[in-house]
Amino acid sequence: MGLPNDRMDPRDWSLLGLLSLLWSGSFIFNGLALKELPPLTLVLLRIALAAAILLPILRLRGLGFPKGIAGWRPYFAVALFNNVVPFCLIVIGQTYITSGLAAVLNATTPLFTIAVMAAAGEEGLSARRVAGLIVGLVGVVILRAGPGMDGAGYGILFGLGASLSYGIAALLVRRHLANSPPLATATFQLCASSVMMLVIAGVVDQPWRLPMPGLQTWLAISALAALSTAFAYIVFFQVLRRSGATNVTLVTLLIPLTTILLGYLVLGETISLREILGALVIGSALLVIDGRVFNILRLAPRAS
Repeated sequence: MGLPNDRMDPRDWSLLGLLSLLWSGSFIFNGLALKELPPLTLVLLRIALAAAILLPILRLRGLGFPKGIAGWRPYFAVALFNNVVPFCLIVIGQTYITSGLAAVLNATTPLFTIAVMAAAGEEGLSARRVAGLIVGLVGVVILRAGPGMDGAGYGILFGLGASLSYGIAALLVRRHLANSPPLATATFQLCASSVMMLVIAGVVDQPWRLPMPGLQTWLAISALAALSTAFAYIVFFQVLRRSGATNVTLVTLLIPLTTILLGYLVLGETISLREILGALVIGSALLVIDGRVFNILRLAPRAS
């Protein structure tokens, strides 16, 4: 039985840190692989290899496949908005912006999820959530500040589009796959995504015509699929089971920091003062929405 949602022991924090490292790594591996591969082919390889890794684990757990078209339909819908659209937008966006900034934009996912859930009538908007959304919007405006729509502007729009897509996916999971085992949801959506990306990348990139990538690119793709996708899902579900959905969302606060550090060390990237400020404001918005900071302050002993 998992721990209560407001309790996390050292193992939980270690798993959360590991998950942050795994998902942060996806932005770094993208940056390395994009030097030799077009974005859509990269997404296809990431998804297909991750599905191939998870399928044997699924069979070992004794989980069966969906029955017919009706059984697969919700997984294809979730796959479209949880894998195909956001993964493509993120990697295309990374051709314009740094991995660190892409990770900062990815941290807006909880903000978009709240907005999507409220618009669909699934969840109400408390005063704290409204305040968090407003603060998050300010952070996005800071990131986008500047004249005209240059390449970075397009990269930011792609990143925000990916976050919106994740929010839609969360709604679809809640409505159609709430009773699906998490490992099954992850595996079947990756299988569905592989089918869709095979068609999309096949038409646009024609991967069979591309020159063979070098060893560094293949290592980046393998790490992206095995570590940042397949293994990350397993860690995510472990944190979710032990600590609850509220605690697992704290990873969105850690990923930008980890990615910026890795981007600097591995890719030689830098991040501007404006981007740091925007990241801090977005992080503040997530803390406002989470609410635990206020609870800690209320419970803190007052000086006599």
